[in-house]
Amino acid sequence: MPGLKIDLLVIMALMLASVQFQGTAAQTTHVVGNALGWNIPPNGPSAYTTWASTQTFRVSDVLLFNFITGFHNVAEVSQAAYGPCTTANPISIFTTGPARVTLNAPGTHYYICTVGTHCQIGQKLTINASAMSATPPPTPTPTPASPAPVSPPTDSTILQPPSSSFAPSFTAVVPFSFLAIAIAFFY
Repeated sequence: MPGLKIDLLVIMALMLASVQFQGTAAQTTHVVGNALGWNIPPNGPSAYTTWASTQTFRVSDVLLFNFITGFHNVAEVSQAAYGPCTTANPISIFTTGPARVTLNAPGTHYYICTVGTHCQIGQKLTINASAMSATPPPTPTPTPASPAPVSPPTDSTILQPPSSSFAPSFTAVVPFSFLAIAIAFFY
């Protein structure tokens, strides 16, 4: 019986450790452009530059590009292709909206729309993703955004990111559920 109590203590310690780890490995979904979505920005490329400056990007985060299929796309391109909006040989391209792009590597990533002259008139984005850290990122202070003169398209296929309150509560409940099962099994 003493061995059983030690095993139970080890299981409880592992469950507690798993709860602590859940918050450090969480990904963030960034809705590109917020309410503007992935469209031709009314003020040129500064709209996406300003948006990106308010975000903290990490490896495993997801960029959610909200656009209507057929009107826009999103292509990851090299730095050399980004400036002149060169559409040949993209690293990757997503033609169906909304597109979810996972940041798989640290460093600078370049995104453009390859439809018509959309890139040349400002539909382009540069972000810098840092490597995953062992501590959660600080919560950025929201800055009031000025209203956009052009309203984003309304389409039922445009996704909103999942509620951030769902993930922590769910990931905290699962380990404790296993703990309850383990206690019931051993007693």
